[in-house]
Amino acid sequence: MMADLFMLAALGVLISMAGALWRAWRGPGRADRMMSAQLIGAGGVGLAVLIAAAREEPAILDVALVLALLAAFAALAFVKTVTVQGAGDPESEEDPAP
Repeated sequence: MMADLFMLAALGVLISMAGALWRAWRGPGRADRMMSAQLIGAGGVGLAVLIAAAREEPAILDVALVLALLAAFAALAFVKTVTVQGAGDPESEEDPAP
């Protein structure tokens, strides 16, 4: 009974991820596409957690953790590409103004 409820919730998350995928494909700007990619990443984490709970397989939680880590790195990479000359790079030789 509870597994069915988890799978129904997973279906709802999957439908919202489909909407985010549409926005990532048709988004008017790069920021819109990145935000939808973040939503897809968060939805993937939620989907993995719900499936892990429904099937009672804790190994799927490891997949959710990896997806969360990849989503965080994707956001950092996006910020690095849209800032002027990679502003905020800790390896840059320029000293920030006080």
